[in-house]
Amino acid sequence: MAVKNLVDRSSAQFQEYLELYERAGLLELGQLADAERWKHHPEPVVTYIIDRNINYTNVCVADCKFCAFYRRPKHAEGYVLSFQQIGNKIDECKALGGVQILLQGGHNPYIPFDWYLDLMRYIKANHPIHIHGFSPSEVVFFSERFGRSVPDVIRELKAAGLDSIPGGGGEILVDAVRERVAKKKAQTEEWLGVQAEAHRQGMKTSVTMMYGLGESNADRIEHLLRVRDVQAETGGFTAFICWPLQPEGTQMASQPKTDAVTYLRTLAMARVICDNVPNLQSSWVTMGLKVGQVALRFGANDFGSLMMEENVVSAAGTTHRATIGEMERCISDAGYEPKRRRQDYSVIEEPVGAAA
Repeated sequence: MAVKNLVDRSSAQFQEYLELYERAGLLELGQLADAERWKHHPEPVVTYIIDRNINYTNVCVADCKFCAFYRRPKHAEGYVLSFQQIGNKIDECKALGGVQILLQGGHNPYIPFDWYLDLMRYIKANHPIHIHGFSPSEVVFFSERFGRSVPDVIRELKAAGLDSIPGGGGEILVDAVRERVAKKKAQTEEWLGVQAEAHRQGMKTSVTMMYGLGESNADRIEHLLRVRDVQAETGGFTAFICWPLQPEGTQMASQPKTDAVTYLRTLAMARVICDNVPNLQSSWVTMGLKVGQVALRFGANDFGSLMMEENVVSAAGTTHRATIGEMERCISDAGYEPKRRRQDYSVIEEPVGAAA
């Protein structure tokens, strides 16, 4: 399961990437990323997906310093959704043309493993939809909490109905950073190990980066190189998504927020470095629709999700909303043809603009 850290910060390549990130002109960096984007996607199409983020529980013992969403066990505001509540949310998603749910929750020590397996079976039997669920950090928590190996956890979840794994909890894939802000959660080798194992078992996953945690620019470059290295080994990442820390209401509230220029530079570097990851998402949910449009010229080829429901980022006070029509107009106004997609980025050949 171990994924070895092979990033040499003293190498010429690492130093070249770091210098590019820190010193290149913004538009120069954007042009490099845009050129790489067109190599992967030569058609003037930008995709998006209709899905729903369902947080099945907010009870968590990870105590991440950057999270305003979680509640400790026995807190009055803690919850676990019932299967029926989850099913109702899925039906609402499907009524809007939704093709996927994003199922994630806190590290809740009171939920037995069979609950998760029964939930997958319940969804597939009663509300069939693609289940993109359980971040690598959750999988590591399941492994530790229930005394099962990571391969066994993934195998059982997959057998019960899990279709793919989201890249949540990636933050910065450098242990010195993770130990400072989320020491109880999966560290770098564990997190990447889940991803690699899922790929070995034939599952596709996404991969993320949340920056602005007080890490160095070199830490960000190392994160991107770690992603590229795993992808070179397994080929299982469908997409990369990055966004900045939303510090409001968290233990990191004093951490200064990064700006749009930093976001665009970071996104562009991801497109340049992770040249073996096929898709990059624009994070308009955290950055706003205007910056989301500009991101389409800085390496992004996907406009992410309708985000019917979003609880984690909005708990920190920052979530931008949009209708399907608004998303499509943003894509069109940026000079691209909007098309809906599935989790694997295959296009859904239906008339765009049918939904409000």
